[in-house]
Amino acid sequence: MKTELARAKLARAACRLNLKARAALPALMLMTDENRVADPVAAARALPKGAAIILRHTNAARRAELAHALAGLTASRGLLILVAGDAKLAARIGAAGLHLPEARLSEAAHWKACHPGWLITVAAHSARALRLAGLSRADAALLAPVFPTLSHQERVPIGVARFRLMAMNAPVPVYALGGVNAQTVARLAGANLVGIAAIEGLLAD
Repeated sequence: MKTELARAKLARAACRLNLKARAALPALMLMTDENRVADPVAAARALPKGAAIILRHTNAARRAELAHALAGLTASRGLLILVAGDAKLAARIGAAGLHLPEARLSEAAHWKACHPGWLITVAAHSARALRLAGLSRADAALLAPVFPTLSHQERVPIGVARFRLMAMNAPVPVYALGGVNAQTVARLAGANLVGIAAIEGLLAD
């Protein structure tokens, strides 16, 4: 029950940011993780309608298995699924789009040309990456890590003040990622964000 309430609080905060941004993009994104999300399908079932799932499992066989399972679920629950780094799989399952790591963000324009209806998101860890995301015609960037995170313990957090400035000057819509949960999201209130991306903060009980 406590986890459910925390998820709802995070979702409400994401919706407020999304409304302020007035962008036709999902307010909430769940990032899957092979080590930290034991059951991505259960996590997806706990998401509110209109949320998105970024499937970023690196094992090809497991990624394909989950992609097909999530594709059926997302269609029935009004969710979106984006596949990380695997455009062929995204096309095969009829995904809503593709997510690219920062090292491949320049590919956004290519995949947008090939699939104009796709939502193309990219990972970004700096102001330079955000500028490149804009030049590459990405639809949105996931800027991380805002706060300390278990996903990238080696990365120094951007910090709230610097993060707000980077988001304000970004040429693309920005999602906050990295240590964002029901407690920390309050520190991002009023920031120039289209929404929130998270792992633990959106896991099912």
